Amino acid sequence: MPATRPLGMTLLVSLGRIAAVVFVLYLGVLAWLWFRQEKLLFAPDVLPADYQLAKAPDIHEVSIAVPGATLSALHLRLPNPKGVVFFLHGNGGSLESWFVNPDYYRRANYDLFMVDYRGYGKSTGHIESEDQLRADVRAVWATVAPQYAGKKRVVYGRSLGSGLAAGLSAELANSGTPDLTVLVSPYSSMAAVAAEHYSWVPQLVLRYPLRTDQLVAQIRNPLLLIHGEKDPLIAPSHSERLKALVPKATLLRIAGAAHNDLQDFNDYLGAFARALASL
Repeated sequence: MPATRPLGMTLLVSLGRIAAVVFVLYLGVLAWLWFRQEKLLFAPDVLPADYQLAKAPDIHEVSIAVPGATLSALHLRLPNPKGVVFFLHGNGGSLESWFVNPDYYRRANYDLFMVDYRGYGKSTGHIESEDQLRADVRAVWATVAPQYAGKKRVVYGRSLGSGLAAGLSAELANSGTPDLTVLVSPYSSMAAVAAEHYSWVPQLVLRYPLRTDQLVAQIRNPLLLIHGEKDPLIAPSHSERLKALVPKATLLRIAGAAHNDLQDFNDYLGAFARALASL
């Protein structure tokens, strides 16, 4: 009779084969994440090229050319503003859903400039890397900031935009601008957020680490951090970590607020208005 393989050995071989298949599948998922993670990070609403974004006479549509794309922006321009809020929005939607409360800025007497990232709204092109995203933000700032020489310039970033805003303010630190940086629902890093929600994904797979924690200490002018206490996506602990890195920063936690509804809370609206008035 031919020799038979012991049951234990057969079981080990079967388990080894299963483990090998699982490992190959795992590597395949990681490869997909590496090449396609833009699909997970960015959720744009795309608008037709002829869509009218400006809804009032003092709101102007602006197009800004960057390498390989044209970015769509909206610019609220008041007769004699105190300054401008340079607003970098979150990862979903477009200017159509973000540029919704111009009266708030009219009352504060601040112009508002907001841009759609590549592939968002009427902006052309596609986001391909963190360096590209940051370069686009710098290019847009270079177009807007000179229009406000002698006035107050505020860099504001919300959610995804918070890391971009922190990077811009850090780069501008030696120039003495901006006068205020506001980070709303910020992350200490996108890598940290990913680790909290997808602990099985190695950090090396992430092509958009967005390390705000490595940038905030370089911001020299006032820094305001605002976070909803019930934020399920980016926990308030992220703002606490950033505050620990910049002890002079102001951290405001909004009771009852989550991630997408801060604009519905008077504590948030009042705090931001007071920060603008104090400049």
